[in-house]
Amino acid sequence: MDANIAKLKEWVDGSDNIVFFGGAGVSTESGIPDFRSVDGLYNQKWKYPPETILSHTFFERFPEEYYRFHREKLVIDGVKPNRCHLRLAELEREGKLKAVITQNIDGLHQAAGSENVLELHGSIMRAYCSRCRKSFDADLMNHGTGVPRCGCGGVIRPDIVLYEEPLDNDVMMRAIQYIRNADVLIVGGTSLKVYPAAGLINYYRGNKLVLITRSSTPAEADLTIHGKIGEVFSQI
Repeated sequence: MDANIAKLKEWVDGSDNIVFFGGAGVSTESGIPDFRSVDGLYNQKWKYPPETILSHTFFERFPEEYYRFHREKLVIDGVKPNRCHLRLAELEREGKLKAVITQNIDGLHQAAGSENVLELHGSIMRAYCSRCRKSFDADLMNHGTGVPRCGCGGVIRPDIVLYEEPLDNDVMMRAIQYIRNADVLIVGGTSLKVYPAAGLINYYRGNKLVLITRSSTPAEADLTIHGKIGEVFSQI
């Protein structure tokens, strides 16, 4: 076993107050492309840039075009949790992991069995009316045709944070509290370049900040492991 992974395993074995903070890289091993890699959504050509399509203004003005993109690129059927998702759920059941804080919108942490999941950017597994706020089954949104509408006439939308929209303050405050009180904070699958989410690690007050990454990030950690996150978690 790699020495750094062995150190992480030692920290995990000795703690019952672990918090995990993850991003798109956690789900890429399940076959979901991330947004900023060479093959990610942000580097694929559409009539409009993905950043524009995934904005509040665009959704309001061009819901048909938004939903074409949504169903083709955000909804990926048949994906399953990978070794990272599954091990995190196990750690929660073992009483070691207190919370998963994720930037992902795919619902794979819950599918793996994790219960205390804080979704900073929401989830495409939930939908609601943009006018009256009534909740809807996400299947109508993810697998229907055209623009789904509520009985009140409002457009049904995914319960995700679009560009130009603020993060949910309650979720952010809970995430800060978990990170502030954590013994071990494991950060993985995120470039730590997207704010305000990336700024969350600044609230950590411990000395066991672990960064699992396949690329460079601006963050400094007490322990940095370069490798695939699923392979790392399969060893702890």
